[in-house]
Amino acid sequence: MPGPPFPSRPPGGETAALVTQVVDELARRLAGQSVTAPEGPPDTADDARHYALVRLRVLAGVKQAVRNLEDQAAYAAAASGAGYPEIGRAVSMSRQGARRRWPGLVTSSTHHPAPHRPTPRSP
Repeated sequence: MPGPPFPSRPPGGETAALVTQVVDELARRLAGQSVTAPEGPPDTADDARHYALVRLRVLAGVKQAVRNLEDQAAYAAAASGAGYPEIGRAVSMSRQGARRRWPGLVTSSTHHPAPHRPTPRSP
């Protein structure tokens, strides 16, 4: 039996805004820790460029980490009986998109569709 329905998008984008704020703060802190003081007189344009590139590298790492967590959640959902349509809806993509993203994720041993009830025959 499928679990309770969940909203396909957080109400008002509150979750996305909160995650953006937290990730931005994390990226700024990690970039600040990675940037060492330049030798010689500081050049503000070079310092700004260097900091922006370090922050970009940190954000690329965050994106990869989120993708890995998303993969783990998709595997857990499939292991719990979710099919490609449900997994696709959870990440705002089609069933086909989910199948392309995670090929072979849902197999007959992981997907437990609702039992088929035969339709009554006419006499």
